[in-house]
Amino acid sequence: MSGHSKWNNIKRKKEKTDAAKAKIFTKMGREIAVIVKQGGPNPAENSKLKDAIAKAKAANVPNDNIERIIKKAAGEGDATNYEELVYEGYGPNGVAVIVETLTDNRNRTAGEMRHYFDKCGGNLGQSGSVMFMFDRRGQIAIEAEGLDEDTVMEDALEAGAEDFNLDGDVFVVDTDPNEMGTVRDALEEKGYSFVSAEVAYVPQTTTVIDDEDAAAKMEKLIDLLEDNDDVQEIWHNWEMPEE
Repeated sequence: MSGHSKWNNIKRKKEKTDAAKAKIFTKMGREIAVIVKQGGPNPAENSKLKDAIAKAKAANVPNDNIERIIKKAAGEGDATNYEELVYEGYGPNGVAVIVETLTDNRNRTAGEMRHYFDKCGGNLGQSGSVMFMFDRRGQIAIEAEGLDEDTVMEDALEAGAEDFNLDGDVFVVDTDPNEMGTVRDALEEKGYSFVSAEVAYVPQTTTVIDDEDAAAKMEKLIDLLEDNDDVQEIWHNWEMPEE
């Protein structure tokens, strides 16, 4: 999930309970399984799978889990057919929200998405209603502690990055979405490890919520979406407070 501050969102994920982390592992497993069915089990021939594996590793999903999911999907061990659907809407104070899902029942998922937005003082929109407010970008986050900023920036730009900045305690490497995997691989060869590496919806502008009640509702909306088994990623343009 990416809003104004990537580091705020990374901290939010790090602070999740064990039960929530297990849910993240399950969701990443579903994403990998769908990609294997679409493009095959060999990451050397399936770039989407390679990216998904890197994303799972950054979230500390064990290698054994990843290999088991790939083998199961390649052997047609799970016959469930998942559909990729993207929902767009507005949260409290007009915060723009994009929700990426993988579902085996689009009616159930659509009903749940509408319920969450309505319950939290927002509304679910039509396709394209907020997408124009975001840019699709590759983003690689590297924990800054112990690293020299100039060296990391030089390595990132040499690897093909388009932009580089320090956000809290992480360096954020910005890439063309189609080049994210190539840049990540080049940095990995130089010995870097990643807090996250993904193709994200990055907001062009951000929205501030000054009202405490509205901010609490926005937090609640994010929690409800994150807790839903069908939701893979959430993107928004809320300028989240430090605490």
